[in-house]
Amino acid sequence: MTEPVTAGPGLAARRALANDAWEALLSAHAVLMKRFAAQDIWQDVSMREYDVLYTLSKCPGPQRLSDLGRHVLLSQPALSRLVDRLAERGLVERRADPADGRGVRLALTAAGRDLQRGIGRRHARDVAHALTAGLTSAELAQLEALCRKLAAAPMTARDLNEVPIP
Repeated sequence: MTEPVTAGPGLAARRALANDAWEALLSAHAVLMKRFAAQDIWQDVSMREYDVLYTLSKCPGPQRLSDLGRHVLLSQPALSRLVDRLAERGLVERRADPADGRGVRLALTAAGRDLQRGIGRRHARDVAHALTAGLTSAELAQLEALCRKLAAAPMTARDLNEVPIP
């Protein structure tokens, strides 16, 4: 793994490049999310609700709310309210945690799984269309590799000291 530049003549240029790359990533994300939100595929769920259904569909078993929270871009209170709404609609169920009698684990119901799969198929086509329209296969592979590398990078002590812990 490449070490970050922390001193020297290239520091300012590397920081500027990093910030430009970050801005480009966020801009691409915003444009694509607006495009996907405009698609007529979401039925009776919001994109945030779909994100929770999708995340649960990828899990090997029921998940604690805190574990689910690591994979979605919502605060714990907002996620809890969203899960309450999904449970009221019969899309998510709460199960007792066998390892902790006070704990609860979340899982998709059959209706939640069916809804996620139906929307997911259409959303996957939209994603593929949007990305293949602008990138070659080699660029798609490079994008995936770079994003996985960034997602897998461990947090440093400096990161932990600068990030407020809720």
